[in-house]
Amino acid sequence: MKYIRNFSIIAHIDHGKSTLADRMIQKCNLITDREFKDQLLDNMDIERERGITIKSQTICLPYKARDGQTYSLNLVDTPGHVDFSYEVSRALTSCEGALLLIDAAQGVEAQTLANLYLAMENDLDIIPVINKIDLPSAEPEKVALQIEEDLGLDGSLIQYCSAKTGKGVEEILEAIVNHLPPPKGDPDKELQALIFDAHYDACRGTIISVRIINGTIKAGDVIRFMSNSTEYRVEEVGLFKFRREAEKQLSAGQIGYVLAGVKTVRDTRPGDTITLRDRPCAKALPGFKEVQQVVFSSLYPISTDDYEDLATALEKLQLNDAALSYQKDSSAALGFGFRCGFLGLLHLEVVQERLEREFDVSLILTVPSVKYTFYLADGSIKDVDNPAHFPDPAKIQRVEEPFIRATILIPERYMGAVMTLCMERRGENTSYHYPMPGRIEFTCELPLAEVIYDFYDRLKSITQGYGSFDYEMLDYRLSDLVKLDILVNGEVVDALSQLVHRNNARARGLHACEMLKEEIPRQMFKIAIQAAIGGNIIARTNVSALRKDVTAKCYGGDISRKRKLLEKQKEGKKRMKTVGNVDIPQTAFLAVLRSEQK
Repeated sequence: MKYIRNFSIIAHIDHGKSTLADRMIQKCNLITDREFKDQLLDNMDIERERGITIKSQTICLPYKARDGQTYSLNLVDTPGHVDFSYEVSRALTSCEGALLLIDAAQGVEAQTLANLYLAMENDLDIIPVINKIDLPSAEPEKVALQIEEDLGLDGSLIQYCSAKTGKGVEEILEAIVNHLPPPKGDPDKELQALIFDAHYDACRGTIISVRIINGTIKAGDVIRFMSNSTEYRVEEVGLFKFRREAEKQLSAGQIGYVLAGVKTVRDTRPGDTITLRDRPCAKALPGFKEVQQVVFSSLYPISTDDYEDLATALEKLQLNDAALSYQKDSSAALGFGFRCGFLGLLHLEVVQERLEREFDVSLILTVPSVKYTFYLADGSIKDVDNPAHFPDPAKIQRVEEPFIRATILIPERYMGAVMTLCMERRGENTSYHYPMPGRIEFTCELPLAEVIYDFYDRLKSITQGYGSFDYEMLDYRLSDLVKLDILVNGEVVDALSQLVHRNNARARGLHACEMLKEEIPRQMFKIAIQAAIGGNIIARTNVSALRKDVTAKCYGGDISRKRKLLEKQKEGKKRMKTVGNVDIPQTAFLAVLRSEQK
């Protein structure tokens, strides 16, 4: 135990967490140069393509320190994006310390602060690390001052490095050994193991990531999950090195994996406690806070035959992603599907991509919405996250929608543009202060519904990539909400319905109509695309008909002959319209999904 260190790397997005983890793995000679590739711990294709970490990953590094001792360093790499902050909070509960990584060119960002507060809540020892000191625009002295003054961290602990070149990485490893505490716990006590992650393997069943708080676990032990009292016999325990390496046992203070032939996904819940059947512990460990989903969207298979496959895929994915929730849903236009809850739009996109890639399910998504609270005339209260469940407008007394407090860090030259953006999105109670010269921390209270579309993309665009954004849930406030229906050829397409603020309804309706006009292929008859609130049409556009030249053979003679042929064609198209079906392609649903004014 004396020679074990458990630590996380936390930082804002793109500050170099995964690159630093790569260099540490190389320094500890865990991998040959031939096997090395960038983003070693990111094992999903989507992580590599986007250059982001989605899942926190664990690896055990054997490090021979300058004092001659070999230490076992358990590193937990964490995501930086605000949508995956729940992964960070779970990873931190399994550690005693954290490396707070800060970009020498960018300085302290919104997510830096959020992750620092998470680490402090978990009572972790923090070592500040200034990365990217090799950049021409790097200002390490300025950032060091920021760390001391704004964050209140000990300046003598600051480490300087370039994760890209490997400069200063050895000093960081020494600082971990010297300044972070070893884990506490008693290997002789009753077993208490905290599940902080799990993922499904088709060959071995569920691979459970655990932090052993007290006691010892080995192959052959019969374990019990304390949340549901299910029991399993342990097949294998081991450590996460470059590959899973089996060990004789795991004891207090260690982070590793447990294989126990768990087939059902629902038995393993992150935050649960594992104990031994024959020698159980007195009480379970405090688990994790329930994750609050904020964005809701329905997923439908393109082919109705894929419904069962989608249900299985969601169940398996939920094991790897505890923040995903789903329940059955149905639509007149799209058949049976699932209503899913997400932590943000990036989380939604990632889940969609993983379902299509890993499970080969083709999907259609409905327009995302948030959870609103309706107070009805009969005194009842109804939570609605699906436009299909919108109550009768005559019975609604008032509606409340969720608000967030957004923290935006920007260079001061972009202040005007960011303020305008927040005002457009119905922002209120704005305030700002200067954490350091040239940088503004801008706070604003915004409706969540206005943020989930493309707020982050717009912010990045108007601040040329320098703006950083973090948010926390506040409360519910009064709102004037309407249901916006989209009609194609006079038929309501329920999958395209959205709940919007009355002031934005016309703009949103026009945009949806224009996007659909581009995506729906032309038919032999004219297609009307309309946006409506109740019985009132507020926007309209037409997809013009494909028209055969019926007058081609009619040459010479009276004009009335041509008119007669055109009238006959017109009648035919009218008849066709009454019986014709309009097939809406998948791309059209996705186009409306990003239905926000650019």
